Amino acid sequence: MSPEADSAAVPSSTGSAKDPQGPLKRIFMKEADASNFFRRRSRRGVKSQDEINAEQRQVLAADERKREFHEEKRNQFENYAEEEHDEQDERTRESTEQWREFHYDGMHPPQEYNRHSI
Repeated sequence: MSPEADSAAVPSSTGSAKDPQGPLKRIFMKEADASNFFRRRSRRGVKSQDEINAEQRQVLAADERKREFHEEKRNQFENYAEEEHDEQDERTRESTEQWREFHYDGMHPPQEYNRHSI
């Protein structure tokens, strides 16, 4: 029997407290029934609506996890880029101030206050 067949079965020893309720009860089955199920059902066999719904829920849950993961990564990158930009602005401002101090001749008011207002 294939590993997929073993993983699809629910062990017979599970207690009644863990038994699924409602439509999920028809999807999961005991180990003895599971091996017969995989022998009986062909690869192209028609799936029940409950199986289709369960698979769709799994796909939607996986899509949601992927979306959350990528959103988190995007937020991390945006934060990193913003910090880098702020640091670069600070370095530019500091070097500009140093240049102005070095080149200031004391005769004219500092550059900031010497600009013409528009």
